[in-house]
Amino acid sequence: MSAQPTCLYCQHANPTNETECRQCGMPLPAEAARAGERRLRRFTWFCVGLTVFCVVMFFWLPRSIA
Repeated sequence: MSAQPTCLYCQHANPTNETECRQCGMPLPAEAARAGERRLRRFTWFCVGLTVFCVVMFFWLPRSIA
């Protein structure tokens, strides 16, 4: 059995065949089951990009001579 899509606005669980929320009428996400996986993948790429940026800045910025 697949997971019921949850409305992003009111957090109401809806049947799998619905395209709009029964409680508030807003459109439901097309792939509710993969939303968490996609969010985690995006966060992972953000962390990798931030790490690469920090390493580049470490070598590119001038050193202070004191």
